[in-house]
Amino acid sequence: MPTGRDESVDTIQRELTAFARRARATAARLHPELSLVSYTLLAHIDDQHGCRATDLAAHYLLDKSTVSRQVAALEKLGLVERRPDPADHRVQVLHPTEAGTRVLSSTHASRRAAYQERLADWSTEDLDRFAAYLLRYNRNA
Repeated sequence: MPTGRDESVDTIQRELTAFARRARATAARLHPELSLVSYTLLAHIDDQHGCRATDLAAHYLLDKSTVSRQVAALEKLGLVERRPDPADHRVQVLHPTEAGTRVLSSTHASRRAAYQERLADWSTEDLDRFAAYLLRYNRNA
């Protein structure tokens, strides 16, 4: 017989799955050629002010071949470029192009507006608590 805790974990799993599906659908609407994974990688590259593909694979626990395909797609779209690492010219560092920065900015603004609308009736305390729970959950992943 399931316990209250089991039911809560089942609900969390179900709702996180629904959240992921909505996020993928939203990403596809905002930029049809930019998958959620590609958007996430591009945002990380931008946040880090450039990084190596191996850094992306390690950060997101992705296979290097997966990252390679995603980066190739971002390069083909003109959103990412490779530059030699100033400290070691054998290493290539990924950076967003001007077009990549524009896409990120536009997509971020649209996503933020969607979240603002969805969370409009939440109190500041609820938002703070939810943010803290998400941070805690992802820190333990």
